[in-house]
Amino acid sequence: MTLKELYDDIEKLVDKEVELEGWIRSQRKQKDFGFIDFSDGTCFKHIQIVYDNKISNFEEINNFHFGSAIKVVGKLIKSEGSGQAYEVKATSLEVLASCDDDYPVQPKRHTREFLREIAHLRPRTNLFQAVFRVRSVAAFAIHSYFQENGYLYVNTPLLTTADCEGSDQMFKVTTLDMDNIPTEDGKCDFSKDLFGKKTYITGSGQLHGEAFSMAFNRIYTFGPTFRTENSNTKTHANEFWMIEPEIAFCDLNKLMDIEEEATKYIVKYVLDKCPDEIEFLTNFVDNGLKEKLEKLVSSEFKRITHKDAVTLLKEAKVKWEFEPEYGEDIAKEHEKYITEYYNCPVFVYNWPKDIKAWYMKLDDKKETALAVDLEVPGIGELIGGSERETDINILRERCKELGVDTEPVEWFMDLRRFGGCTHSGFGIGFERLIMYLTGIDNIRDVIPFPRTPRSCEF
Repeated sequence: MTLKELYDDIEKLVDKEVELEGWIRSQRKQKDFGFIDFSDGTCFKHIQIVYDNKISNFEEINNFHFGSAIKVVGKLIKSEGSGQAYEVKATSLEVLASCDDDYPVQPKRHTREFLREIAHLRPRTNLFQAVFRVRSVAAFAIHSYFQENGYLYVNTPLLTTADCEGSDQMFKVTTLDMDNIPTEDGKCDFSKDLFGKKTYITGSGQLHGEAFSMAFNRIYTFGPTFRTENSNTKTHANEFWMIEPEIAFCDLNKLMDIEEEATKYIVKYVLDKCPDEIEFLTNFVDNGLKEKLEKLVSSEFKRITHKDAVTLLKEAKVKWEFEPEYGEDIAKEHEKYITEYYNCPVFVYNWPKDIKAWYMKLDDKKETALAVDLEVPGIGELIGGSERETDINILRERCKELGVDTEPVEWFMDLRRFGGCTHSGFGIGFERLIMYLTGIDNIRDVIPFPRTPRSCEF
């Protein structure tokens, strides 16, 4: 029996014999009895195992090490002590796999920096049990929302010749011998490579997703993406996961409706399915977490243009580290002010075209891109999206303006020639979503094995 099965049917199991297999998280020893904090990882809850000197191997049990895997047989009873409603009175305790004395995850509070150094062991702590269970549930919520709303799940390629963002921040893939690179005219001769051309690990599934949206109407991708950005901030990593829906016959306003609906669905799903984890994270990570999440679900998201947002920032009686400007991006401090000013999540839309990607549709005056960022309290930008450019001539002009090589994306241009309709899409950084859902402020602590500059351990 697992702990989840036990807690799911606990009232019916009281005074009955149960058998559990799991790990010792901590142990308190007394002269004639002892207590084991027991977990098997199937749910966030632990259970207390009580044993006394009537058990045949009492002395051996007293010497069980933290982290050891054990098998417990005993009677489930209502606890007379404080701190737990139920406990197991053991009649048999057996070590299935012992744990060495130098086990680093001792029953005390460890810093997150220390736990990153033992990323293979940190899932055993309460904090990361909560974080990664929320991550799992949130992933299921994402699939549930899109499946329930008629979206096709598409597995876009991880290997690609298309640089979606045009930022040259993509990892290159090659089978060439790095000690003997073939050259032609002084440059690497990629015709000798496996694919015969320069190839990347994907930075986005968007372009391939658009191809499928023109056939299936509504699609979404959900998978790993990679960027070479040499950034050591708390919100950037070189390997992360993205959710990228693409919707046919959808303009910018409808896109914002979908983004709001999806965000509320996912947050509510996690609140409903992870009450123990959210309670723990509220108590030990962010004391306003539960209230913040509940408020998002009940809020009506605000919508303002980039121009109005900058005007708001300029009129604010605040000494900014970075002065807000109409033709520029907004900084973290600006995002924080905007969400606090409106006291709710805020859509900032119609951005200056020069700071947005080549595939985004321009307004009639060709001054702004029909793009939108969703800013949420506490984390800043959570979602970025846009209406996509459908005029092939304008698209080619934009590529020329921004120095984007069109040869690798000619197939993408075809989508505009062959029945291309108004369509839009957005991307959610999955790790940023998990940071928002857990109150964790560093992306390294919501990824099982983080990949960041100068750090590719494990």
